[in-house]
Amino acid sequence: MFAVPLAASPRSDFVPSGPSRPRIGAHSLRALRHAATLTAFALLGGCALSPVYQRPEAPVANAYPTGDAYDPAAAVAMRSLAADIGWRDFFQDPILQVLIESALDNNRDIQIAALNVETARAAYRERRAELLPRVDGVATSTSQRTPSDLAAPRTPEITRAYQASGAVSAWELDLWGRVRSLNDQALAAYLAREETRLSVQLSLMAEVANAYLTLRADQAMLRLAEETVATQTRAFALTRQRAEAGEAGRIDMHQAEAALRGAEADRSAYQRQAARDRNALVLLLGRPITPELSASLDGADTLPDDLAMADLPPGLPSELLIRRPDIRAAEQALIAANANIGAARAAFFPAVSLTGSIGSASSDLDSLFSSGTRAWGFGPQITTPLFRGGALRASLDRAHLLKQIEVARYERAVQVAFREVADGLAGQGTFSDQIFSEMQRVDASQTTYDLAEQRFREGEDSYLAVLDAQRTLYGSQQALIRARLMRLSNHVDLYKALGGGWAEHSVTAARPVEPEA
Repeated sequence: MFAVPLAASPRSDFVPSGPSRPRIGAHSLRALRHAATLTAFALLGGCALSPVYQRPEAPVANAYPTGDAYDPAAAVAMRSLAADIGWRDFFQDPILQVLIESALDNNRDIQIAALNVETARAAYRERRAELLPRVDGVATSTSQRTPSDLAAPRTPEITRAYQASGAVSAWELDLWGRVRSLNDQALAAYLAREETRLSVQLSLMAEVANAYLTLRADQAMLRLAEETVATQTRAFALTRQRAEAGEAGRIDMHQAEAALRGAEADRSAYQRQAARDRNALVLLLGRPITPELSASLDGADTLPDDLAMADLPPGLPSELLIRRPDIRAAEQALIAANANIGAARAAFFPAVSLTGSIGSASSDLDSLFSSGTRAWGFGPQITTPLFRGGALRASLDRAHLLKQIEVARYERAVQVAFREVADGLAGQGTFSDQIFSEMQRVDASQTTYDLAEQRFREGEDSYLAVLDAQRTLYGSQQALIRARLMRLSNHVDLYKALGGGWAEHSVTAARPVEPEA
């Protein structure tokens, strides 16, 4: 580090006169002028060396996919986006609303994300404070004894000095924007944390909704298994009676018993799975389920075709860039990396810093603040890098590479969002037809089972036909429940993929408009 003295200013011999003004020497005046000049530079702000930020072009198509798997109506643009639909207006099931509200208040992931935001905000405030000078109040007292044989004539052996001043410690004048670039970097990091918190909130609501739907589906499966156990119990009793009376073979009785035991095993499995679903909900809620809510969950043993969810306007792919919190967080990380390049560039240029103090000094504590005890000091310093062994160039190269990494991460976030929305739209266009087909399959299987049971009772067929028809009916009923669960989960995931769930209530109502040519 080399200290470069500033050149002397012209007219350094000017000394103000007057009985009421203290006389200022030429050296003092030059120092004051240098201070004023450097301060003016600081106030004017110098130049910024950060590259001009430009949002990367989205590496996705301008429209969502079309084809047999997609609903043609989804291609129509909407004035209101899915993100404008409040979560209470989307999740209209009262039990689910209570679950989501509890999770938003108590979930630990939400709390951690909120604390991360506050930490980033404090770091930004700390970085922003570096733009202003740091002023400290300093009070010192020194005592010194000099032996009489070394002291000057008529000089006391013991001397004391007292000083009280306000000091500015190495305040860097941000002529090249290094401090401002670091401040912009900290601001972008803070905003990225806030977007991440919103992303965690959206993910949490989707997880709670899917966990609730899974619980209801498993409870529906459990109820179906219990009904099957009851049916198989009656069939086994009847078959055993007929076998004991010689009207049926023993093989029919054992087949009926095997079907009964299989249904009992399914009942136990779904009881276990429903209990695990509750445990998953407790973890997401961040608190135990209340008795009132538990009673409501126990009564929800069916899974209807829908849970009063609002319709979703998909909008356009370009709107994901401003509605998805994870994409916005990735863009803020890119902005931070862009600002870091400016700080790395500014390190190549001289750094100007100011150190100074002003106060009172006296050899007597009682007269420390008396007239004529004013004391001040001023020390500007310019530090220019001469040899760093390539460290500055390596730091700049590293900043450019980090920006390229953030560009790739941003583009990947956009691609993932596009894929998630496209998958959701594909599900939205096909699950209705699938459920309709599954319902017809259940009706046909029920008719087959009823006919097979009637033929067995009339002695026209063996019990094997009844068992086969019953297995087909049981499997089709389970497939219908699973299809309904997948349809509802797809709707939830699409709401999340479109960036919905920012607000509690809707902003505007969705209205279709004509698509652009």
